[in-house]
Amino acid sequence: MGDVELLRKAHDARGRIVDAIGRTIVGQTEVIDLMLITLLARGHALLVGVPGLAKTLLVSTLASSLDLTFGRVQFTPDLLPADITGTDAVLDEADPAGNVHRRVRFLPGPIFHNLVLADEINRTPPKTQSALLQAMQERSVTVGTSTHTLPNPFQVVATRNPIEQEGTYVAPEAQLDRFLLEVHVSYPSESDEREIARRNSSPKTIDVTRVLTTQELLELQDLVPRIPVTDAAVALAVSLTRATRPETGDDFIKQYVRFGAGPRGSLSLVLAAKARAALSGQAAADIDDVIALTPAVLRHRMVLSYRAEAEGQCDVDIVSHALKRTHL
Repeated sequence: MGDVELLRKAHDARGRIVDAIGRTIVGQTEVIDLMLITLLARGHALLVGVPGLAKTLLVSTLASSLDLTFGRVQFTPDLLPADITGTDAVLDEADPAGNVHRRVRFLPGPIFHNLVLADEINRTPPKTQSALLQAMQERSVTVGTSTHTLPNPFQVVATRNPIEQEGTYVAPEAQLDRFLLEVHVSYPSESDEREIARRNSSPKTIDVTRVLTTQELLELQDLVPRIPVTDAAVALAVSLTRATRPETGDDFIKQYVRFGAGPRGSLSLVLAAKARAALSGQAAADIDDVIALTPAVLRHRMVLSYRAEAEGQCDVDIVSHALKRTHL
């Protein structure tokens, strides 16, 4: 199948996936789009939202619509890295003659799924959070002296509660940088909330329709890097990323930002813009795709200063300022 046909397929699949998920999840179309962009770009997503917004159900429903295996890890203070990656176990086996043989066998953890939900990731210490680093970057995990390859496709979706800070830990910056997008899940509209109350008080269960096979999803993932991107879009992505750094930003940035987004921010903007173009059926990614994705790509890649916290400046303000600084 050629790239033109794959582009049409991606655009068609987007509508069908939204419809399939919409039979279970009410609203949240923008969140679903950002999740699909992340998946097509072979990235990872950080979902931020208060409890009760169906974040877990959204992720599991997405997995079902794409025929992906789904694994969930509930992050708690006592969670160990081996609880995520798996461990080597020593097993005793007896042969027919009664002789006992001892062998080491790897027991895979819940990370060995296509779509892994790291629920409330900030409730476990940084040491355990960091167990995801190799998996997110290299699609493999090392246990003992052996390296094990993760399934393909593979994506981590982590959730974080933005309002409850007691008993939580700060996520390592190196790990946050591995998330392609930070997706904020907001409260539903009044009409959507009425539909949620009506639908979920009914005993009727809805089966999720499978829209794509795993092989079809892999073909679309392979398409994304081949999608052209305009020079103006690349230049804008780099300018926006550099505008968040104290070294290359203006006085506003110098006051409120300690560390800005690194080169992975520019790369992520371009890659996510290509995935957005594919889902929109566009032949190339342009500046509109970059602008639309700038908050989700850059907001979690900055470390703000104490002055920013004291004066009420947040990551959204920094990104908005960067957009204005580039005369958009």
